[in-house]
Amino acid sequence: MNANDKQHRAILQSIAQRAMLERGLLPDFSAEALAELGEMQAPAAMNGEPARDLRDLLWASIDNDDSRDLDQLSVADCCC
Repeated sequence: MNANDKQHRAILQSIAQRAMLERGLLPDFSAEALAELGEMQAPAAMNGEPARDLRDLLWASIDNDDSRDLDQLSVADCCC
């Protein structure tokens, strides 16, 4: 990432933080949420079984290229 990219990222982060504050949202995790995260010991499981690994499926995201929190995913599972 070059200096221009870093500057643009900083500007976008500032805009996002201001928009969140203006709407009464907290832009950072609370101390309680961070404490709960610290207590996690293993990945989530469903009905006693581990979550299915879907990383080999074709997917698309509207998240940033360097995002580590891919929460806006669409997945396609082709049966062709």
